[in-house]
Amino acid sequence: MTLPEGTPERLPGPGAPAERTWQAQPDQHPVSPVFDELTRQRAKEIVARYPVARSALLPLLHLVQAVEGYVSQDGIRFCAEQLELTTAEVSAVATFYTMYKRTPCGEHLVSVCTNTLCAALGGDAIYRSLSEALGTADRPLGHEETVGEPGTPGSITLEHAECLAACDFAPVLQVNYEYYDNQTPESAVALVEALRRGEKPPPTRGAPLTDLRTVELELAGFTDDETVAAAAVAGPSAAPESLRGTTLAADHGWAAPALPDEPPALPPLPEK
Repeated sequence: MTLPEGTPERLPGPGAPAERTWQAQPDQHPVSPVFDELTRQRAKEIVARYPVARSALLPLLHLVQAVEGYVSQDGIRFCAEQLELTTAEVSAVATFYTMYKRTPCGEHLVSVCTNTLCAALGGDAIYRSLSEALGTADRPLGHEETVGEPGTPGSITLEHAECLAACDFAPVLQVNYEYYDNQTPESAVALVEALRRGEKPPPTRGAPLTDLRTVELELAGFTDDETVAAAAVAGPSAAPESLRGTTLAADHGWAAPALPDEPPALPPLPEK
């Protein structure tokens, strides 16, 4: 609307909001007391390994899992505190990688490869057998579910796993990331039954079997027992199936051709 004198009408607008001063609120969720002085010291050692502090997040999350058996919201805040990150930044990483569990795990984590080759050779049947053996009559155990009280002796968390990089031994499963090769539904069920009895059957390859929290501490870069560490390094790693190509080459005198002194010329690019 234009007033008679030719100037536009100006309606009174709202007054300027009163200035407010932001005040920090006390943390309503303090870091869990399970992160004791030893854990904090280890966290500082991890951070000191890296020129940029946030690069320490992955081993720091493994340290949290070694203490709690999973990555809790307190664990998220602990990592954020150590690295001066936001909890959103830490959560983005913890939820991206499947090795970081968001619910409490058992003493042992059983990972069954159900990717293409293992599945075709029996991985799906192995997972189904374990799910039924560890569950109840009316409800098989589901992915990332635990039988027994989490963290107690004999408790087991079962999970589907993507490719475990052992196609030459398919079908395979892992217990706390140690390999058990050439499995069948029967051998897999016998394995988890032994675990539930408190036994630790030796893996096909790799370090002697321990428990998930010990492995998580090792992944963070620490070991409390040098004898265990030495045994882990001495454990078998290669197997005839993996070395078959090298063996055939040696038996037949095969060798890759030597690299030329000068790299071959690249073909000319086509005209646009």
